[in-house]
Amino acid sequence: MKTQEAGPDELRKQLVALLDGGQAHATFEQAVADFPVELRGVAPEGLPYSAWQLLEHMRITLLDILNFSAPPTGGYHGLKWPEEYWPKVPASAEAWERSVASVRSDLEKFKKLILRPGADLEKPFLWGEGQNLLREALLIADHQAYHLGELIVLRRLLGAWKK
Repeated sequence: MKTQEAGPDELRKQLVALLDGGQAHATFEQAVADFPVELRGVAPEGLPYSAWQLLEHMRITLLDILNFSAPPTGGYHGLKWPEEYWPKVPASAEAWERSVASVRSDLEKFKKLILRPGADLEKPFLWGEGQNLLREALLIADHQAYHLGELIVLRRLLGAWKK
């Protein structure tokens, strides 16, 4: 029996679905929804970070990957690991909302890169060490899923997960 190969449009569709999440686990929206303001900066005993730090780390990393994949004018400028990827100060309610909005917006921008007509998912970038758009999409999906899982465990430890 001959199977039909998936074309580039199907691959793009599946990458977008992967980035949207929720197929095998909670989505970003579910993980951050109704997170109690008073618990956002609390690091449960035994954990080195709070929900705010996880959210900000996800935002910073996503923006960094977006900037790497489509460098702004002036080119890509990497961040220092780990200090520039992890925030130190807990957020205000407004900062939390800005961070959530930024994750949403930057993820949409990255999905547009994937769906851009003529975008070659496999062509190595002229910068970097062989990375390409496909690799960066998979990296984002993997990174976000990992930290969303941590965020949900953190919520459970704080008694703030009722799903």
